[in-house]
Amino acid sequence: MNDTIALAGLSFTPLELLSFLLSVATVWLNIRQKHWAWLFSILSSATYGLVFYESRLYGDMGLQLVFITVSIWGWYQWLHGDDGHATLPVTRLSGRGWLICAAGWAAGYLLLSWFLKTYTDTDVPRSDGFLTAGSLVGQLLLSRKKVENWHVWIVVDVLYVGLYLHKHLMLTAVLYGMFVLMAVAGLRVWSKAAGDSGGDAGAPGELALK
Repeated sequence: MNDTIALAGLSFTPLELLSFLLSVATVWLNIRQKHWAWLFSILSSATYGLVFYESRLYGDMGLQLVFITVSIWGWYQWLHGDDGHATLPVTRLSGRGWLICAAGWAAGYLLLSWFLKTYTDTDVPRSDGFLTAGSLVGQLLLSRKKVENWHVWIVVDVLYVGLYLHKHLMLTAVLYGMFVLMAVAGLRVWSKAAGDSGGDAGAPGELALK
């Protein structure tokens, strides 16, 4: 799975190609709010964990392990996560929820970039830490079917394109370019779903991410 394939000017391994296909399927199913997206998320996270290990992107590698755990939780949330343990609807964050997410992203960035710089041999600790923290925020919002998860993914995916080009993961860079377009589409579809369902941030006193 480590042999390099050259196709259309891109060089990639069979493992990276498999991860690519699984990831595209995951986002496509997420946009359509199909709970089977979480199964593909688990599989793509496992294969991409190996790809990132080989590229010394340890933050992203560790993130895949977190994604597997969050995907199991997210799968349950989508199926049984509303107040009546029924299918979770699409809703929006409150102002307080925005602040919590921003603070969590900043704290995660500081912690992860310090850890990566101190304990690993990565050459991109700050970029890896910032995008890893942002991806965690996006994944948690996705798990709770918050429209704003797509805002986070648009920002993260644009920056990931540059990082993967730097690491010569060309197919993955193309993938994340596609993710930007898919995230824009997801934002439009989910915004309409939240409007149609009357979804909002909830009444004061509710949990910000609930």
